[in-house]
Amino acid sequence: MNRLSLNGIALLATVSVALSLSACHGKQEGAEASGTASAPQAASVLTVEIVTPQTQTWPQTVSTSGALAAWQEIIVSPETGGLRIAELLVDVGARVKRGQLLARLSDESLVNDLTKQEAVVAQAQSNLDQAVSNARRAKEVENSGGLSAQSIEQYRITEATSRASLASAKADLAATQLKLRQTRVVAPDDGLVASKTGILGNVVNAGTELFRLVRQSRVEWLAEVDARQLAQLREGQVAHLSLPDGQRIDGHVRLVGPVLSMNTGRALAYVSLPVNSPARVGMFANGTIDLADKAALTLPQSALVARDGRDYVYLLGAGNKVRSVPITTGRRQQQRIEVLGGIAGDAKVVASGGAFLSDGAQVTVNAPKAASAAAGQ
Repeated sequence: MNRLSLNGIALLATVSVALSLSACHGKQEGAEASGTASAPQAASVLTVEIVTPQTQTWPQTVSTSGALAAWQEIIVSPETGGLRIAELLVDVGARVKRGQLLARLSDESLVNDLTKQEAVVAQAQSNLDQAVSNARRAKEVENSGGLSAQSIEQYRITEATSRASLASAKADLAATQLKLRQTRVVAPDDGLVASKTGILGNVVNAGTELFRLVRQSRVEWLAEVDARQLAQLREGQVAHLSLPDGQRIDGHVRLVGPVLSMNTGRALAYVSLPVNSPARVGMFANGTIDLADKAALTLPQSALVARDGRDYVYLLGAGNKVRSVPITTGRRQQQRIEVLGGIAGDAKVVASGGAFLSDGAQVTVNAPKAASAAAGQ
């Protein structure tokens, strides 16, 4: 191969490399020009559905709390004193009926007194019979002059005295019989035995408490309310209680307290509860009382995001970007929540998934099914 051939090959190689570099440079410039023409698109972080607040008619409620107490209490005590407790026939928790025997006092001394009083009555009856007979005979001879006027008057006085003595003896007998009956301590009304303080064998006085009953086993919720809430309450309104063990029961407002406490500034609403409910005297319950219905601006509860002790929702803005807005909430019902403030009635709210969003995040809006179907036709 001569020198001319080698120079030709070198020249061809140089031209080929130059053309390749020129082509690469042209592609790079084209890519840069293309990038300058179209701006980069931000990536969507979530596909969401958008809802607007709905106006619904909901019942207003008053949230409150209070203790459970007996509707009325009955203190069972003996009406006669100085006698020993012979029997205690019921215990705490027993349900009793009106007239049921609860306790019995020792009655031996009263039985002896009764026998004695019966004898006194019999003696007084005999004295009266004799006085009546003497007075009758004296009256028969009154006109004959056989007895002086003074003697006849004495017979009449003796008859009257004997009649009074008989009446007094009968009264004493009736009193002894009453005391004997009172040794049987019975329930004044139906109820539930809440406490037993009587001790077997103890000598009690009249009025000493032996048992305490919840009358008719009725328990009430003493709901504490402030002055503003008090003005909204009426008799017959429905109340919903949550007991300490999680059970829920319903009742009705029986009475609205007429005054507020000077110490606490709160009044009591007396709520009657079902007789056989699990409510027990001494429990403390939270609950609500239903008021009149009122319009409410509501959202699904899934739209709320709890953060730093407050509730937020995400609103859809320009360019499908979202931002969080704090809202004030109220009543809750059937997976929806009342919005008291923070957003307008026509706001576009992210229905769910707000926990995965942040301010300024780009989202993809999922069109409603009805709109999608219409677009496909």
